[in-house]
Amino acid sequence: MNAQHRYIELLKNSLLNEPYLENEVRLLYIFGMMASGRPVDTDVVRDINRRLPDWVETVRLARQEGRIWWNLNVNDATGNPKTLNLRNFCEFSHTMVGRKRLDNITNCLDIVRTENVPGDLIETGAWRGGATILMRGYLSAWEMNDRTVWVADSFEGLPVPSLPQDKGYDFSATKIPILSISLEEVQENFRRYSLLDDQVRFLKGWFCDTLPKAPIGQLAVLRLDGDLYESTMDGLNALYSKVSPGGFVIVDDYGDFAPCRNAVNEFRQLHGINEPIEKIDWTGVFWRKLS
Repeated sequence: MNAQHRYIELLKNSLLNEPYLENEVRLLYIFGMMASGRPVDTDVVRDINRRLPDWVETVRLARQEGRIWWNLNVNDATGNPKTLNLRNFCEFSHTMVGRKRLDNITNCLDIVRTENVPGDLIETGAWRGGATILMRGYLSAWEMNDRTVWVADSFEGLPVPSLPQDKGYDFSATKIPILSISLEEVQENFRRYSLLDDQVRFLKGWFCDTLPKAPIGQLAVLRLDGDLYESTMDGLNALYSKVSPGGFVIVDDYGDFAPCRNAVNEFRQLHGINEPIEKIDWTGVFWRKLS
């Protein structure tokens, strides 16, 4: 591996919080003990890898796949079983997409770079900024100074569903507060990786308001991570025509959320898009725009 590849792999490791993954497992254990009314064993906290190796490995594998790992089954003080959702207390990675979807981003960028596919890079739905930080890091590693990374997000969480296609999928800040990450926090994350500069631009607001008027000429990579039908369709309607021939469309939630999948399928059918959808992992997909 050359220096560029080593840097990019190190960046992925950091975005996934893999060097400090054990600390997240420690918090799972501590909160689990507190909820069940049992004392916290400080030896377990100190030596989590040896004392709870199955826990550590479960979280490690889930992190690779971008799967849920923060639910913990415990018995409360009266002995009744319950499930704790500890996501809002234990998830410290800068991305939730997992290793395979991060690899997909860099694989697409390898082709964009070697084949000189024109255009900028964008993610619609950035959360803590991890995927776009990786995009900017890739441009820096390969000294690609003529492209911009666009970070599009409300920075207030997901909208409350307003379309019938999204009924039952309320991921708004009142329901899942961890999804509401401020613009300032995302900018600080870029800064911590020394990647906040004039090649990064932020589009703050709901997609229906920001994407149609965004000053974007061409896109080499369009990455959609809006979960909902409405958010996905807003991204496709505003930006698909700007994807260059040879560029890539990546959809994070295609396999996980039916509203997102339905939006993609409807848009492709409406516009006669026949390029094959390729699977990344259990939820992520992409296709290459040929014309």
